[in-house]
Amino acid sequence: MVNKRNTNSKLDEKVEKLLAQMTLEEKIGQMSQVRHFDDISPEDIKTKFIGSVIHTQGPLPGEDAAEWQAKFSELQKHALSTRLRIPLLFGVDAVHGQNTYEGATIFPHNVGLGASGNPELVEKAAMITAQESKATGFNWVFSPCVAIPMNEKWGRVYEAFSENTDLTAKLTRASVLGHQGSQSNPGVLATAKHFIGDGATDSGVEGGNTTLSQEEVLERLLPPYQAAIEAGVASIMTSFNTLDGIPMHAHKAMITDLLKVRLEFDGIVVSDWKAYSRFGQNDIINAGIDMVMAVDGDLDAFQEGVRTGVLEGTIPEERINDAVRRILKQKFRFGLFENPFPDKSLIAKIGIPEHRSVARQAVRESLVLLKNENQALPLKKDSKIVVVGPFADSSGLQSGGWTVNWQGTKENYQGATTILEGIRKFSNHEVKFDPDGQAEVEDVDVAIIVVGEEPYAEFFGDIGGEMNLFQLTLSETHQQYINAYTEKGIKTVVVLISGRPLVVTNQIEQSDAFVAAWLPGSEGDGVAEMLFGLFDFKGKLPHSWPKSIEDFQGKYGPNFWDDSIQPLFPIGYGLNYQKSKSTLIRINLK
Repeated sequence: MVNKRNTNSKLDEKVEKLLAQMTLEEKIGQMSQVRHFDDISPEDIKTKFIGSVIHTQGPLPGEDAAEWQAKFSELQKHALSTRLRIPLLFGVDAVHGQNTYEGATIFPHNVGLGASGNPELVEKAAMITAQESKATGFNWVFSPCVAIPMNEKWGRVYEAFSENTDLTAKLTRASVLGHQGSQSNPGVLATAKHFIGDGATDSGVEGGNTTLSQEEVLERLLPPYQAAIEAGVASIMTSFNTLDGIPMHAHKAMITDLLKVRLEFDGIVVSDWKAYSRFGQNDIINAGIDMVMAVDGDLDAFQEGVRTGVLEGTIPEERINDAVRRILKQKFRFGLFENPFPDKSLIAKIGIPEHRSVARQAVRESLVLLKNENQALPLKKDSKIVVVGPFADSSGLQSGGWTVNWQGTKENYQGATTILEGIRKFSNHEVKFDPDGQAEVEDVDVAIIVVGEEPYAEFFGDIGGEMNLFQLTLSETHQQYINAYTEKGIKTVVVLISGRPLVVTNQIEQSDAFVAAWLPGSEGDGVAEMLFGLFDFKGKLPHSWPKSIEDFQGKYGPNFWDDSIQPLFPIGYGLNYQKSKSTLIRINLK
């Protein structure tokens, strides 16, 4: 499989000419990615020849996008003052929009985009994410996540498109193309992650052990990476999990032999957080890691350890040259040597109506109608409505993790609309709001009850993991919201905000209508548009939907470990307004 998209002899000549001039220290510097606020001073950029900077949870670069750009320009000037003037890569976890910048357009998380099944929409969302990321000073995003989640207990299910390999591969390709743009109009470096097996660990444990056979890994998990490589993806990030008992960061057979040699991936293999000290130090370099997140005190140990390894012969210098060659190639490919500084004109594009319109379309196409009886939906504009639950009036709660903060936020954030605001926009009557489900409500036609999971990211969201903060069912408080209104005999429409399918069999039975809304992001009014029937439902389940807690007895979810266990709804299920009774519509995976 030849990645013809990146074949460029003139580019290769530039890389080799620059590489030939570099000292060992300069090469190791290019392999170093640091956190710019907590780990280094600006002077370190010059003296340690830093190749990349990551922005993550912590102090912000500034008060607004102009200050963010100015901060990164300052760091870039230090890089360009070095002997060889090699520009920095600035990376960010922009996984559903430029989600680290308050005021950016925030799209539904990938699980919702998977429900849309729409590659053109995914590509548009990625293009907008790239533009708003560039507007805040970045040229590299750590997206898309192309995992195949095999257990709903995993805390990162929502970062992946689907449990279906074919659908994931199709949307992965679209995401990479959207993020990276074209030669004449480059976007940002995209990153397919996390290679490989992150969503397929035993019991869904983040960073746990993946015990699939080699054949299952190649059949189930590899195709999205192949699709990314064919689309010209600039980087691939390795995973925290182990495979065959070997940490993926140190798995030479997978990183070098499979990814680089067999699949001919010629981009950057970047580590995940603090990988050098966690996964065998120089072992990860020999396995094929090109750039290391040398954060939380790892930088000096990493640079000195690799230098010593080369001088003592335990790391071949050609391995270092391979790493630096890949890094330089992407810097040339994306025009950093010609245009190293952020484009100030892009600041005006952040969160603009045109971008939010695409995000609203993504919300509409991501919603899955699981039940609709007694003509509960669509809502009538003249109906008397009560909206129930705090999730209805919080853009933070409706957006999930990786929104403004690493673990998300429970507060409203700039530029977003809530579901309640959207419902009030389309209703002809005053809409009542019952935030805690205990109001004495009379004379209403329908209750819109918004329930779900509070935001989480990474291992914090594992069910039964070390944090053990979440469960596969709704909290008792949220169940009581539904009980309170069904007991009153009021027609109920339940909207579920979640990063994964939950066991809500009883709540679906209780309700007149039930909508899986996933994590819709900043455009809550897109949910309201669907409830009022301004558009028909298109979303189809990207995961089979479990029916009981008892079905989770194996190391994988019930859809993977036992064919005799029937899901409540199969993958591809989704109703619409024309066919709202027991209609199975299978998703087109091709």
